[in-house]
Amino acid sequence: MKKNILLLETIAEEANQLLIEAEDIEVYTAFAGLPPAEVLSKIDAVITRGLGQVNQQLLDACPNLQVAARCGVGLDNVAVNEASLRKVKVVNAPGSNASTVAEHAIALMLMLQRNLYQALNDVKSGNWAARSTFKSDEVGEKTLGILGLGNIGLKVAKIAEALGMNVIYWAKSPKDVPYQHVSKEELLATADIISIHLPLNAETENLINTEALALVKPSCLIINTARGQIVNKAALVDALNTGRLAGYGADVPTSPPPAADDALIAHPKALITAHVSSLTATTYKNMCVSTVNNVLAILRGQAPQPGCIFNLKDL
Repeated sequence: MKKNILLLETIAEEANQLLIEAEDIEVYTAFAGLPPAEVLSKIDAVITRGLGQVNQQLLDACPNLQVAARCGVGLDNVAVNEASLRKVKVVNAPGSNASTVAEHAIALMLMLQRNLYQALNDVKSGNWAARSTFKSDEVGEKTLGILGLGNIGLKVAKIAEALGMNVIYWAKSPKDVPYQHVSKEELLATADIISIHLPLNAETENLINTEALALVKPSCLIINTARGQIVNKAALVDALNTGRLAGYGADVPTSPPPAADDALIAHPKALITAHVSSLTATTYKNMCVSTVNNVLAILRGQAPQPGCIFNLKDL
């Protein structure tokens, strides 16, 4: 008997081809809305990316669901606890985006530190005279403070070290790494650049607030490729406006996406990208292919890649 998979969003062509060629799989899509109840009732696995919601409503509609998978790492759009209660395996792709997100964080860091966005705009507008008033600095010999030293944070640390930066970090517990573990307060007060690589939860939401920003150097830059809500938006804009913070670079605007005239998006000291750090061709393909292969393995009673079942301990 064929297994039924529901795609909430499009996936990489290579991954989609795996599903098309699987003779034991029937694929349904929900790109323009969910299929009828009689289809949902027989769905064995759901695959999403970052927007399609695997919420309680969908779980209720799919009583035979075995797997809820996301082609990516974060699971903000998957009701993990609810899925665990129903013994639904939640699959993601841990570590798959570490290199590309780390590169993006470093790119934002260099753009801000070297004032490249302004320099590029000056040239495009024909303002070559801006060279006479151009101001920037290099990252070498600066102190980089990393909040959260997981897969991505560690890759950022290694790139920063190669650029000649002094790396310190804060995490709940020290890691076996050649970098100094410091308190959060010491990191905020010491770092020339702060890069955030923490999960969003009750402890980290609004972690960078008015009190935290009062500790940083006025010349400090903050880079956030984790989640927008880790930084309190009102406090951030105020710090940028008053000179308490020199710049902010992020790949994670607050949700829902703000308007173009939003105070943070439009701020001259802020560089915001639209959550694109993982959307390189290589990483996108690899995330989708590995996720589809793991879903197929589970549905076929085979062993998936180690570590891909996020809620394994709760099943």
